[in-house]
Amino acid sequence: QCSFWLKGFARCRRWWGRRGCHSGRPRAATMSKLNIDTLKKGIAAILEGSKEKPRKFLETVELQIGLKDYDTQRDKRFSGTIKLPHVPRPRMKICVLGDAVHCEQAQKTGIPFKSVDDLKKLNKNKKLVKKLAQSFDGFLASQVLIPQIPRLLGPGLNKAGKFPTLVQHADVLETKVTEMRSQVKFQLKKVLCMGVAVGNVGMTPEELRANCLMAINFLVSLLKKNWNNVKRLHIKSTMGKSFTIYG
Repeated sequence: QCSFWLKGFARCRRWWGRRGCHSGRPRAATMSKLNIDTLKKGIAAILEGSKEKPRKFLETVELQIGLKDYDTQRDKRFSGTIKLPHVPRPRMKICVLGDAVHCEQAQKTGIPFKSVDDLKKLNKNKKLVKKLAQSFDGFLASQVLIPQIPRLLGPGLNKAGKFPTLVQHADVLETKVTEMRSQVKFQLKKVLCMGVAVGNVGMTPEELRANCLMAINFLVSLLKKNWNNVKRLHIKSTMGKSFTIYG
């Protein structure tokens, strides 16, 4: 009987060893294929380059991803959003589609907003809705407005990949805007390459590194074969050179 329980315990240990521990954090082994020194050098080169040729705007630092061994027609297309520890796009333009309460809050804090009446004036005109979608990087909408968006605006915002994020009266509007500016979304479409903003040249090397590591960890966790689906990783600033950090 003792040997029976010992064998059962050994099988459980082997099973958990293969499965790994899901505590909500990425497994340590996930980052094993990324050379941290290479990442540090790439970040240092980007920041140095931005100082040598300063621009009249805040350059975004982008993580560029090339995947492999994915069939976009047959394999399930992944999609996932993660909040980074440091805001990558502090100047990301957010618009609130709000009820009376949220419109008043937005006006007081200087956040762009549109009321129900403003949306009705668009009259589901495709060109006007498209112009609205192109004017902002993201949208927040009051709970009562979310179900009305398709009726008021048609499918325009959804097609642009900018369907509003819910904001409730219990939320602090400015905090919600900051959360949106901190989020990055990975979504596999018809091609095996993508890019996401992971920072800006006004950040410290440590902040950029923390954002890059969290973003890469999260991306790898979405892939069916983890690192085996990663072909190359690059980082670059808006106007700077591209630096390979993996592959």
